[in-house]
Amino acid sequence: MSKSLRLSEKWFHRGLWLVAFVFAWFLVGLGSTVVGDLPRVEQTHELEDFMDPQQRTSVNASILGARRASKEAQDALEQAQLRLQTAQADNRAARETFSNWLATRRVTERAEQDQALLDRTRELDDLRKAEREAQSAVEAQQQAALNARQAESRGQAELSEMENAAGSVLREAQRAQELRVFLYRLALTLPLLVAAGWLFAKKRKGTYWPFVWGFIFFALFAFFVELVPYLPSYGGYVRYLVGILLTVVGGRYAIQALQRYLERQKLAEALPDTQRRKDMNYDLALTRLSKNVCPGCERTVDLKDGKTDFCPHCGLCLFDHCGSCQSRKSAFAMFCFCCGAHAKHGDPSSANLNKGTAVTTPAPDAGAAAAPKDGNDAEPATAPA
Repeated sequence: MSKSLRLSEKWFHRGLWLVAFVFAWFLVGLGSTVVGDLPRVEQTHELEDFMDPQQRTSVNASILGARRASKEAQDALEQAQLRLQTAQADNRAARETFSNWLATRRVTERAEQDQALLDRTRELDDLRKAEREAQSAVEAQQQAALNARQAESRGQAELSEMENAAGSVLREAQRAQELRVFLYRLALTLPLLVAAGWLFAKKRKGTYWPFVWGFIFFALFAFFVELVPYLPSYGGYVRYLVGILLTVVGGRYAIQALQRYLERQKLAEALPDTQRRKDMNYDLALTRLSKNVCPGCERTVDLKDGKTDFCPHCGLCLFDHCGSCQSRKSAFAMFCFCCGAHAKHGDPSSANLNKGTAVTTPAPDAGAAAAPKDGNDAEPATAPA
């Protein structure tokens, strides 16, 4: 903020900057809502959209049937294993009883027990047969469970192949959709950025500059925050190429702007001293002087010694003497701080001559005409400092 501004004017400037930021905030909110809703114009694709419906239904049905058969076989296997365990326990118990009975018979050697021996042997054979049948049932259920698992694995493998084939198509469709959404965003934000650039070049110092700056902030946010993060990747090529393009365009503009600025400075420094000070903005000149910077060539000048009246770099008169009271004052001041005389009543040249100092002003080039006043170098009092 310029130190030469009036106190009320400073607060008005701050209030207008607040208006600019509030205006930008509402625009950003509206823009974010619009950009966030842009993907809705495109249909959301799913993996199933790129698979044969009949084939997918058939494979899913086979997988479900295999899972159901596997569960049934597992339940039956558990029952068969339980029956096998029972048969094995009965067989072991019967054999232990038979062994005890057989040992007793050998001791007594009673012939009437031969028929009992045959009966007990027959019972053991029956128990062994039942155990074998239970074992066969367990093996049958294990085979059924294995067949069901293998059928499910085949169905899963077939479904995976279908999904892999559909996945590649889905990724292509998503990349195309992402590109279209990006182009929608670009079509929305690029005109805003162009309009912001035009407003910055032509209208940023006008009467309604708070709304201009608010729109500029909104356009920059929409482009660099709402658009750039959604750049398609494509392996990084797009991002790097866009970054190179923006860097080249921005660098070229900066180089040309610097060359134009240096050319304007050369033309301005070739003008007579009085003409240069007449073309300068009052507030901008006082602001630069307060920072020990020459208002003409914008180079650093030591103004604290109280003796430097001219810029040692471009020869611009920075301090002169009042024509009424001979007090040393800023050459850009409208009134003398000591006697209050208007600056037009005092002649800087005659004032310095009264001190015995010769005043010289740089002569313009032979073929140089008065340089046109550049609107970008001067800032009106109503423009943002």
